[in-house]
Formats: sequence, structure tokens, C-alpha cells
Amino acid sequence: MKKTILTTLVFAAALSTASAQFKLNSKAVGAVGKGVKAATFSDEEAAKLAKEAVDWMDAHNTVAGPKDAYTVRLNKIFDKHKNEEGLNLNYKVYKVVDINAFACADGSVRVFSALMDKMTDEELLAIIGHEIGHVKNHDSRDAMRAAFKRAAISDAASSQSGVANTLSQSQLGDLANAIMESSYSRKQESEADDFGYDFLKKHNYDVMAMASAFKKLQALGSGDKKSTMQKMMSSHPDSGARAETVEKKAKKDGLVKGN
Repeated sequence: MKKTILTTLVFAAALSTASAQFKLNSKAVGAVGKGVKAATFSDEEAAKLAKEAVDWMDAHNTVAGPKDAYTVRLNKIFDKHKNEEGLNLNYKVYKVVDINAFACADGSVRVFSALMDKMTDEELLAIIGHEIGHVKNHDSRDAMRAAFKRAAISDAASSQSGVANTLSQSQLGDLANAIMESSYSRKQESEADDFGYDFLKKHNYDVMAMASAFKKLQALGSGDKKSTMQKMMSSHPDSGARAETVEKKAKKDGLVKGN
């Protein structure tokens, strides 16, 4: 059975409508520090590595085609946001049972079909806005650097100050694993929440969609899924508290409908 990876803005459940679990390299990631040089690299190099890893993930997962209903829906709700806050974003849908979405340092946004099955259009925009916040705040860049070291592939670096032009398929698989196993601090998550809220507000979407998305996340952490969800969400602020924060901001801004 393939390993199920649910990270970044994590939504833990599986729906039978999707076709498969998200696929990553089955080879275990090397231990931190094994063969790792003290290489540092720029935003541009982080973006290059991220693109290579995302290209690997695209090639090893079922990507919804241009006429697929999931792609048509995502185009409808997100197409006008491909250039947001000076970022050039590209996005695709993975047709998998895992409920997740993530963004990488190169501007790649990937949304999982099972997440789309759970969320309304504006809730998806809230989630995507949160993920864009991680890119804009350089969280994705920092996660890329950490993933590069954690994957124990920095012997591929051509020097102490650069990254090799080409990584092997095995190394790219390891890097993809490391990216998806990355987690953000609670502070970074809260700041990305703020960005997502402001994203909705700026474009005149219903900011309460972010609160309802968090409430759905909280519901997914109840019952049989509770222990799994608690483990995966250990680095995140409490979902209920995040919803309350959004509601308080929306009331302060006069954006709660009916008030």
C-alpha cells in the first residue's frame, strides 16, 4: 500500500470518488546530515529545485486533463489569480483520495480532487490563498532548503554555493518526499491564514469561507479520524481557534453577512 502523505494545509479523509492515493518515491528519505553539505542557495535556486520536484510529482500522479470537470472548475474559480502579489502561479489537480493542497517555491499550486469534493468554491479559494501566503512569505523557500538537506542529496550540489543542474529521478523522488513531509511553524501557519483572509477580502470573496473551511477541518478530526488528525496537525494552530480568529476579524471588518 502506498504511503499517504497529508501535509501543508492538511485535510485528513479519503473519498471513494477519487482514483488513487498520492504517490511519492517509495525509497526512504536519507537521514538528516547524511552526505549533506552546508550549501545555501537563492530564491531562484529554491524555485528551480521545487519545479523539478513538482515535475516529478506531476509525472507520477494522475493529473486531471484540460477537459476534466475538476480542471474546468479550478479554472473557473482560480484562473484570474495566476498572477497574484507579483507571483507567477501555475496550478493543476491531482486525482487522488488524499485531501490536501500545497504550493511550492516556484509558484506551483497543486490541489487534490478529494479536497475539491469537500469544499465550496470560496472555501477552495481560502485554502489556495493560504498556500499562496506560504510562497509570498518565503515559507515555501525555507521549506525547500530544509527538504533539500533532509533528502540527503546535497552531494549533488556543484559547490558550497550552488545546486547541480540535474538531479537523478531517484533524487527527485527523495526530494518530493521531503517536500511533502515538510511542516510549517504555528507562526507561519497563522501568518498564511492572515494572507488568505486578506486575499479573500481583497477580491471581494466571502471571508467567512475561511472559517467554514477550518470548521470542516475540525469536523474531520473527530470520531475515527481523531488520533490521525491530531498527529498530523500537531504543528498547526487549533482549527476551531483559527475559525474563531477569522470570525472575529470579519466582525471587526463588518464582513459578516446578516450583521
